[in-house]
Amino acid sequence: MPIRHSSPRLFSALERRCTHAILLAAFFAGTAPAQQAVPLPDAPQPALFAAVPAGLAAAAPAQHGEETPLAGNQHENIPVLTMAPHPEGARYWIAGQANVILQGRLPFHSPYQGPNSFRNSAEYKTSLLGTLYMAVRPWRSIRYQNDLILDIESAGGRGLSEALGLAGFTNLDVVRNPNLGSAPYLARYEVHQVIGLTSKTAPQESGPFSVADSVPLRRIEFRIGKMTLPDFFDVNPVGSDSHLQFMNWTIDNNGAWDYAADTRGYTVGGMAEYDEPAWSIRYGIFAMPVVANGIDMDWAFSRAHGNNTEFELRHSLIPGRQGATRILFYDNRAHMGNYRVAVEDFLSGADTARYGVTRPTITLHEKFNALKYGVGYNFEQDMTDNLRIFGRFGWDNGATESFAYTEDDQTVEFGGDYRGTPWHRSDDKIGLAMVSNAIKKDHQNYLKHGGLGFLLGDGNLSYGRENIVEGYYNWHAWRGLYYAVDVQHIADPGYNRARGPAWVGSARGHIDF
Repeated sequence: MPIRHSSPRLFSALERRCTHAILLAAFFAGTAPAQQAVPLPDAPQPALFAAVPAGLAAAAPAQHGEETPLAGNQHENIPVLTMAPHPEGARYWIAGQANVILQGRLPFHSPYQGPNSFRNSAEYKTSLLGTLYMAVRPWRSIRYQNDLILDIESAGGRGLSEALGLAGFTNLDVVRNPNLGSAPYLARYEVHQVIGLTSKTAPQESGPFSVADSVPLRRIEFRIGKMTLPDFFDVNPVGSDSHLQFMNWTIDNNGAWDYAADTRGYTVGGMAEYDEPAWSIRYGIFAMPVVANGIDMDWAFSRAHGNNTEFELRHSLIPGRQGATRILFYDNRAHMGNYRVAVEDFLSGADTARYGVTRPTITLHEKFNALKYGVGYNFEQDMTDNLRIFGRFGWDNGATESFAYTEDDQTVEFGGDYRGTPWHRSDDKIGLAMVSNAIKKDHQNYLKHGGLGFLLGDGNLSYGRENIVEGYYNWHAWRGLYYAVDVQHIADPGYNRARGPAWVGSARGHIDF
């Protein structure tokens, strides 16, 4: 049995007692006409809330820890992009979002399919995700900021094929265990502490993870509590937000980054970050799940934990434009298995004789303190006033069981978005991205002999890279209301050349308030 600390038990109890009324009020509050502030993505980006972009370093800093006011008529030029405004200079943050995605799939070629296949029949499913964001800043100090953060969330609906059969699944909002239901739960509870190393400050955009509207130019930040790692690691302003941008798992996140998380995408731990005007470095250690894709976490950090280190350089390759590069390293320790051992013991007959299994079974070969490690690269670059491009590369060791995010050992992606200014729709976006996912030889052999992962398993495998192209148009209808259409083409779904290609179409409605 895993060792569980008293605090996680307390918060688990609170999660069960959270009422539906809180989120229902949040969902429908946005339907009333109101003022508004700025868009609030489900996975807000630290470049907005924590790190100071390189371009802000040149701004005239405030002295003696005073907040930097916005100059001239800057407020008049800020578009209205939420249903209700956030009061300027407030020491609290209350906001929310609701996201509904309808996805449908056409039939595709499939000579066979297994228990974990992406099904070849026509199908449509709807998902609903709602989040209530709450944060308070106990005192006004800029140099020594502090935020107390509490977010409540509800995830309902289903994914196509119950979110099985693809490494790059088509809807990031889908919970990988639909049996959890849609009851509200505590998504995040964090303590955020800033320690300024200078009295010079620069403006930042207030948000759910940092309420203050300015920060010290040089600082150390600490966070401890429950969170999701993509809030702060591997962030990319062009491809990280499934509510206003792309929807695919391996486009919005690095597929080869098997980041510590439960089946809903959250974990408990702590992180530290050092920020300079032009660069940042961050490190975090977080709890791993007890079993692959599990909801329960192993609180014995001595045997199960995920280490994550990222370096971010905010430097543009084009003068006068924004750009950034990020390099991520991670290693996980958990009760994981080895694909090669699972296949060898099955082919030798040892597992069949001992356990009666008819396919390689990696869960029979799991060991505590097993190691999985990898690296990621992430870049963004503004090309013009309207065009931005981005890309990612990810790699992991591949022999160790895929455990927390998706079954992907190597990923390469490239894409971009274009603002609709030329057709007088400056808050609309059109985006296009391509991602190519792969798994290593041991992982391939495991699936070929009929093995099942927590996402994949066609019963056989004719291996090929899983190549996905996704395009979307996001239409800003009014204030915080958005609609989008999205199309995804998946070649060799689940790395299987014998199946596919598959087409998935989506319609999305999103509201920020």
